[in-house]
Amino acid sequence: MGSGTALQHVDVLIVGAGLSGIGQACHLTRECPTKTYAVVEARQDLGGTWDLFTYPGIRSDSDMYTLGYDFKPWQSDISIAPGPMIKEYIREAAEEYDVLRHITFGRRVVGASWDSATSKWTIDVAHVDADGEPTDTVEQMTCNWLQMCSGYYSYSNPHRPEFPGESEFTGQIVHPQEWPDELQTRDELDGKRIVVIGSGATAVTLIPSLAEKGAQVTMLQRSPTWIFPAPNRNPITIGLRKVLPEAAAYKTIRKFNSWRTEYAYTTSRKKPEKLKGMLNKQVTKALGDDAGLIDPHFTPSYNPWDQRLCLSPDADIFAAIRAGNASVVTDHIETFDADGIVLTSGERLDADIIVTATGLELLALGGVTPVVDGEQINLADTFTYKSFMYSGIPNLGTTFGYINASWTLRADLVARYVCRLLNKMRSDGVRQVVPVVSDPDMPQRPYIDDFPAGYMKRNLHLYPKQSDRDPWTASQSYAYDKKHLLGPNVEIDDGVLEFSA
Repeated sequence: MGSGTALQHVDVLIVGAGLSGIGQACHLTRECPTKTYAVVEARQDLGGTWDLFTYPGIRSDSDMYTLGYDFKPWQSDISIAPGPMIKEYIREAAEEYDVLRHITFGRRVVGASWDSATSKWTIDVAHVDADGEPTDTVEQMTCNWLQMCSGYYSYSNPHRPEFPGESEFTGQIVHPQEWPDELQTRDELDGKRIVVIGSGATAVTLIPSLAEKGAQVTMLQRSPTWIFPAPNRNPITIGLRKVLPEAAAYKTIRKFNSWRTEYAYTTSRKKPEKLKGMLNKQVTKALGDDAGLIDPHFTPSYNPWDQRLCLSPDADIFAAIRAGNASVVTDHIETFDADGIVLTSGERLDADIIVTATGLELLALGGVTPVVDGEQINLADTFTYKSFMYSGIPNLGTTFGYINASWTLRADLVARYVCRLLNKMRSDGVRQVVPVVSDPDMPQRPYIDDFPAGYMKRNLHLYPKQSDRDPWTASQSYAYDKKHLLGPNVEIDDGVLEFSA
């Protein structure tokens, strides 16, 4: 890898122009107006996830009153929004806070090296080719603070297991992360027999959209997933927006929805049978005359929120099943053949198109290995500090949202805390801050605990550890984090962060 001269120096470099990166930039503009910053983005447009995924029906799996920014009210009555609508919302935020001129597209961070003598990160930034891969053209930037907002999964390498006999299949095999442009409209999908392998959020999103475009769709799952049918236009939300000023209504709805999500998660941990009963009741109602399908196809063996709960706005997947345009098969794959899939039960599924909705590949820090004063740091050897910094690594923050609630709830908290931290460093005249572990025998726990989803288990060993005590924990509670990050009694200088000039 070659390197060039330093192109520019900024106080803060933000990596990623998705929901987190644009949010961080807006918070900097609002709360740290004296700080210079730049944003680098590997793709050719902003939006992150909402620019990458283009499969039919792509939408949020959280309500937009909590997935939206805390400073920018979501103005639609639609709660579960389509991807293009979310991307436009992100663009509006970037335009309102003059972020666009700070973004350089088509640039991927491939190296980051910290020098304590100068209190600077030197960042290697590779130009990206048309396929999104880094080239040999590498430039350098320097910054005092590096904020990684590159998400949690690989954009270029989806999780894609090989299936027996798949080379024999004469139809088309598609992964949702690499959806082709020619499979978007009714003209292209009408009458197609499509098997979607998987039962996670992507499959639950895809199936009703494909069915609506005239395809005959089968969801092939090894085991069921908990699915929650919910109205896409909540009458309480609509009523509040009619009687309260926009900002007040948004704040109230956001607070209520975040509380409701956390209540459901807490119930799943303490009284799982109660939540199971609530979900089964809603699914039974959504299935109507097809309620007999609830067992075995919609009754998982695990408790709700042992894996992520899937949303079905207006019960759309169940409506597709009732209409006869979609079906569910719970079985295992024996092999692909020329015309479809043979199952271990001996049954077969004929298909023109097979969609491998088999998940994501976790990627820590966008695949970058940080170097501190010449020493490569293995993230797995560090502890997370308040879910956004790493022990022993100075002036580096990362944004990782919740797995049981809207990503942006934590992204906003982290952005605000980073701004408070930067302002304190400025007022105190210090240039470096690093979390320091004082107890070498501090207990270790996985970064994400009590969440055995496959995409987490595969690569979680690459992430930092957490412990059993604050501030070395990765909380999954918005209420807890809000209190411990932004509460009135929170001291930035907590005896764990080590500041120096």
